[in-house]
Parts: sequence; C-alpha cells; structure tokens
Amino acid sequence: MSSQPIPPGTTVPAPEVQEVSDGIFAYVQLDGSWFLNNAGCIRGARSATLIDTVGTEARARAWHATVAKLTGLPVSALINTHHHADHTNGNFMFSPPAAVIAQERCREEMVANPGFPRRSPLFPNTDFGDCPPTPPTVTFAERMEVFVDDLRIELISVGPAHTTNDLVAWIPDRKLLFSGDVIFNGGTPFAVFGSIAGWFEALDTIQALGAETIVPGHGAVCGPAAMEEVRAYLRFIDAAARRGFEAGTPPLELARGLELGPFAHLCDPERIVGNLHRAYSELRGEPRGAALPLMEMFSEMVEYNGGQPLRCLA
Repeated sequence: MSSQPIPPGTTVPAPEVQEVSDGIFAYVQLDGSWFLNNAGCIRGARSATLIDTVGTEARARAWHATVAKLTGLPVSALINTHHHADHTNGNFMFSPPAAVIAQERCREEMVANPGFPRRSPLFPNTDFGDCPPTPPTVTFAERMEVFVDDLRIELISVGPAHTTNDLVAWIPDRKLLFSGDVIFNGGTPFAVFGSIAGWFEALDTIQALGAETIVPGHGAVCGPAAMEEVRAYLRFIDAAARRGFEAGTPPLELARGLELGPFAHLCDPERIVGNLHRAYSELRGEPRGAALPLMEMFSEMVEYNGGQPLRCLA
C-alpha cells in the first residue's frame, strides 16, 4: 500500500488551538502527515514557554502570531523535542531572545546539519521558505526541570527512539505529556533516525508516568491508548524484520510483500521501508541510532510509494 497522489488544489485544515489544561495550549496541524506536526504553548504570568515550532517559514510565522494572540507575552523559553526540521525550522521566529532547550544530541545534530533547503527533492511540492538555522542554546543529558511560574515541566530524555535525541515534556501536576514524535496518533511511526529496540523502552518510560492527556508529535490530542498503537506497530515491524533478515530479503522487497492489516489506516505508510532498514541495522548488531544511508532509504520509500513524491501538504 502506498500514499495516494496529491490532487491539484488539495488543502489541509487550518491549525487548531486546543486548551488542553488551564493556560496550556496544543497547536494541532492535521492531518499530521509529513511536516504537519504539533507544538505547544504554556502561558505564564510574565512570559510564555513553547514546546516545538513548525516546519515552514509561513507556518512558523503563523505559529508566532498565534502565540502572540494567545498570550500577549514574550517567549522566554522554547523546548525542542528532537532535531527534525518540522519541529525546529521555526525556532528562528522566537530565538533570540528565547532560550532554546533540548537534549544535547539535538544540538549536535542541528549544528552538524545546519539548515533545510527551501525546496527538497523529497517533497518537491512544498516551499519551506527561509528558515535560518537556530540550534539549541541550553542542553542536558538525561533530565532537566523547567518552570513556568510554579508549574514544573520535567524534560526526560528517552532516545534513541524516533531519533537519537528524543525528549518528552511531562507536566505531572496536570497529568499532561507533550510526547514529541515518540507518539504518532494516526500516522506511521518512523524509526530511521533512532531505534526500534530503544523505542520500546521509551514507551515503557512514558507509560510509567501515568499521563491522562497526550499531545503527540503528529495527529490529534489523545489519551494513553495511543501508546499501544505505536507499540503494536513496532512489534509488527520487529517480527517482520526478523523473518526477512533471516531469509535474506531486502527491506524494500519485504515491505512490498507485507499486508499492513490493522495499520493500513495510518498515513505515510511508505515509512515501513525505512523502519525495516533500521530494524535490520539492529539485527546486524549495529549501535542504536547508527547512521544509515538516508538518501538510499528515502529513494526506496518513493519506490514503495509507486514512484510518487512523498505526500507533504505543509
């Protein structure tokens, strides 16, 4: 199964602002497919703290205007849940003066790979605009606490999972979790930059927190049941990869022969190819998060997608 071609004139809904707890807002960009991620805003008495930005210049300017309307306050801190451009391209709209906070490997990744092209051959129909590279200015290794007035936000490193540098933002007083891309709700999880085995551990970590409300990295605001769908998909990938690896079947060939079954409704199904590559890497005994040939894998994802460009409506 592949993503459907994008008909001319296709549009997506405008971003939604949802107050998920008193003074805490989720900025939800549906349908949650490539580069349509979520962000968050926590309003304090004198300043605001953000969780993630968005993936294009135009969307970053819209997010900035939304924050200004919601709070009327300066942004003092911006937390990046990981280094991917859909969550960090808009950093430039807020920093300086905001401090950009992330796991230490997030900064390493952004410094090593600065900028994102205005036009990408992987997403030829999307104009990403001019997004000057803005890496984190404050980093940590395992855990860090950030306060908005008296409200404590626990930043917990859980990677490698989706990437080598995932963090979640846990607000215990509200039983509220901003999960970054450790949780996709309605979208296919993507482990090319991280680890299948590590992702299982990350899910165990966040499940133990006891969140009642989750703002996922992509898709609608959800509850803890979304963790189980991610876990089930990863089990599917792990089992298929073990069979294919033992048989010597290349990941693309294996992916083409798999029935997605209960996961057929997830958007961006072509990610299965990259996920199998990551699983094979771990079965070869390579370290979690080890670098893989990205362009080769993305090329195979396009092949899986019937030769069509990856579906990006950002």
